[in-house]
Parts: sequence; C-alpha cells; structure tokens
Amino acid sequence: MFIQTETTPNPRALKFLPGRDVSPDRTLEFRTIDEATASPLAEALFELENVAGVMLGADHIAVTRGPDGPDWSEMKAPILAAIMDHFVSGRPVVNDGAGTEAGEGADDTEIVQEIKALLDSRIRPAVAQDGGDILFDSFDEATGLLTLRMRGACAGCPSSTATLKAGVEQMMRHYIPEVTQVEQTL
Repeated sequence: MFIQTETTPNPRALKFLPGRDVSPDRTLEFRTIDEATASPLAEALFELENVAGVMLGADHIAVTRGPDGPDWSEMKAPILAAIMDHFVSGRPVVNDGAGTEAGEGADDTEIVQEIKALLDSRIRPAVAQDGGDILFDSFDEATGLLTLRMRGACAGCPSSTATLKAGVEQMMRHYIPEVTQVEQTL
C-alpha cells in the first residue's frame, strides 16, 4: 500500500491519501480521543504523540498536530504506519451507526437551501483539496450575515480568514445577493 502526503495551507496539518475510499458518504472531524472512539482509524491516530485533530474526507485523512512537540519529519512515519495498519487490518473506518450528522434542515428557508447547495457544489470540493471542510452554521436574513464552520486542516489555518473573505464571501455574494458578509464561527 502506497500512501501519498500533501501539504496544506495550514502548517500544522498534513493530508494523507491512502489511494482508497476513507469516508465517501460524509466528512467527519474528531478533535479529541474521546470523540475518536467512533472511528478505529481516528482513535489509532490520536494514540500517537502530538496528534491534535483528525478529519476523514472522501479519499483522504487530514491530521493536525499540536502546537508543541515533534514536527512533521518526526510524526509522518508513525502516522503512515497507523494508517497502513488500519487498512491492512480490514476494520471499518467508522463504527456502525457512529458519526452520523444530525438534522439535514428540512425546515430550511429557500435562501439557506441555496447557500447549502452552493457550499456543497462549489466551495466544499475546493476546500477539501486543502484537507479541510466548511459547513453551514447559520444565516441571519435580517443582516445578511452567513456564519460558517471550518474543519480539518482549515480550522485554525492562518489563511482561513483570507479564504473566507476573498473566496467564499465573494462567491456567495455573487450567487446569493442576500448574503452580505461571511464570518467563521469557532
């Protein structure tokens, strides 16, 4: 098994591409080892020194390291070994019934539905290339404020503010004039 790695705009995150499906139906993020019990793969990664976050994308794993401790040159080999061991074992990436997303807004307004559709079709695929994800949080129709949540390599990335303002906000305002500004929620 050959696992490729790619850098991300976030110097604390690295993207691992195992050459097979990881979580094709949904992107999952784990920020603690307690959350990671839903995924044998994420749990194995959290058992390694200085792993601070794991995001499972369709075809990749984004690992975020803590601010202190070893750098990527020391961390990469144990992470690669944990990923390889997991896939060779045949265990599932996610335990049955774990990691399901709650409430896909059946009560969303037409504008919120348009925002989510634009996020899913144009923005999330681009953000996923950098090992991250972006999710709808809220939209205030009175002020036009759209609040989004950055995950994976994008959470805490120094360039995430620029991505939101220069990329996401510009695109949202172009296609959905009711959106006047975009901000990140933590």
